[in-house]
Amino acid sequence: MKYINTIVNTVKTESPILYGIVMVHLILALVSVVGLFIDDRMLMGVNVWIKPLKFSISGGIYILTLGYLNTLYPFSKRKRNIINNLVSWTLLIEICIIVYQASRGIQSHYNESTLFDGLLFAAMGILIAVNVLIMMVFIIETVRLRLKTTKSIQFAILLGWLVVLFGSWVGGQMISQMSHNVGVVDGGAGLPLVNWSTIAGDLRIAHFFGLHGIQIIPLFALWLSNTWKATSRNQIITVTVFGLLYAGWIGFTFYQAKQGMPLIKL
Repeated sequence: MKYINTIVNTVKTESPILYGIVMVHLILALVSVVGLFIDDRMLMGVNVWIKPLKFSISGGIYILTLGYLNTLYPFSKRKRNIINNLVSWTLLIEICIIVYQASRGIQSHYNESTLFDGLLFAAMGILIAVNVLIMMVFIIETVRLRLKTTKSIQFAILLGWLVVLFGSWVGGQMISQMSHNVGVVDGGAGLPLVNWSTIAGDLRIAHFFGLHGIQIIPLFALWLSNTWKATSRNQIITVTVFGLLYAGWIGFTFYQAKQGMPLIKL
């Protein structure tokens, strides 16, 4: 909890606008929760407010994470502000589109049923493309610069960005096939809340774990540095092993999905 408070307070101080957009995501998540209780409309087998709930939480966590990590780089204030604004505003527009489409009871992704819906879907693609480019900038800068942290945590951050980039590529695979399931049409039986298919392959699993690698791998490195007083070399080796195992898990879920197999068959 101490680390979370540090992250939140740092982001709030360094980038009030980005912090405010994180709070908007939190509010939209609460709105979605209310929607679950008062709106019984279903879309592809789940309540229409499940998707905006998931994206509000996930997007808020990502923006907060990036806002904090950005403070660890020796960027100029101008460069830091440009990155924070690009990420937070583009993702805010994306979540607003998702919430808006949910309120209409229709799909936000892969929806080209009308010109308007197709334009909204295309807009989301452009907004995500901007964020993928920023991920690539962070990968280059993490290699090139010395961050304001230990070497093992910096290496964990690099691994995290690489995993996130792969997770984004998986998202591109879903767009290319205009669906997230493999072997059956989207919808149908799925796990609670996440709705990952229990009857066929589902690319959202690899996408999910990929996008959250930027939190999981650096947090592991932070925990390791605070609990194991080993040399920097040994900590980097351990972080590397953990990162490779995590990436291997994502690779497995991607391969499994492409074969049309569910993560958990029910």
